Amino acid sequence: MSVHPVRATDVAPPALPALVAAKPVRRNRLFVPLEPVSATTRWVLGLGFFVLFVAVWAGFTLGGYVSPTFLASPVTMVREAWLLFVEYGFIHDIGMTVWRVFGGFVLAAVLAVPLGIAMGAYKGVEAFFEPFVSFCRYLPASAFIPLLILWAGIGETQKLLVIFIGCFFQLVLMVAVTVGSTRRDLVEAAYTLGAGSRGVIARVMIPGAAPGIAETLRLVLGWAWTYVIVAELIGSSSGIGHMITDSQALLNTGQIIFGIIVIGIIGLISDFAFKWLNRRLFAWSVL
Repeated sequence: MSVHPVRATDVAPPALPALVAAKPVRRNRLFVPLEPVSATTRWVLGLGFFVLFVAVWAGFTLGGYVSPTFLASPVTMVREAWLLFVEYGFIHDIGMTVWRVFGGFVLAAVLAVPLGIAMGAYKGVEAFFEPFVSFCRYLPASAFIPLLILWAGIGETQKLLVIFIGCFFQLVLMVAVTVGSTRRDLVEAAYTLGAGSRGVIARVMIPGAAPGIAETLRLVLGWAWTYVIVAELIGSSSGIGHMITDSQALLNTGQIIFGIIVIGIIGLISDFAFKWLNRRLFAWSVL
């Protein structure tokens, strides 16, 4: 009787212990990285911060921890806001400020977007304009106010130009970067299918960059609101900035705070309107 040696491969492996199903760990969805939340939760959380902010503000001012000379209470601010609308025609100031913001911003966008597209599409155009545009981008718009008053006076043109200068150069570079980031493979595919240079720009680069350009316009519109206040602080007889300047001379912090809040509310409304419009125009893109 022959005995065959036992090989390692002939021995059946020991049975593996059954895997115990791990008990899922319950986590709060609000603190999971990149976990989306519902629209209702987003609104509740956003509103909750405002409520908390006003509560802290009221606690410090109504509790006597801060002098009314330096910070008015929410109750005082509401009373001053009523006086602004009833006795001082503040609605006219709001209208003038909104007109200046959108007038200067639209003027800047009409000129900056085509130039930015040309710079992003053609490297020669970018090489010609980019150094000067980058140089001007770092110049504060407020520094031009003395010159603009000399050139255009203290009327509406001067204020529109301040906003234009503050928005134009930023828009040009941001649009150029967006257009220049077009995927190279899409451009090569368009050439392969017989498209010319203009066809590539019109059918590939601009449609691909359009959602990013729209988002850039939304961001720069927020900057325009900061420039309009600077423009209205000097040589202005109307507008929210003019009201804030007059209130500062009278140490009326209630009116100053209300003016700042009005700017924030109008800016927030315009931001939501921009987001809604972008979603309607570019539903295929996640902004």
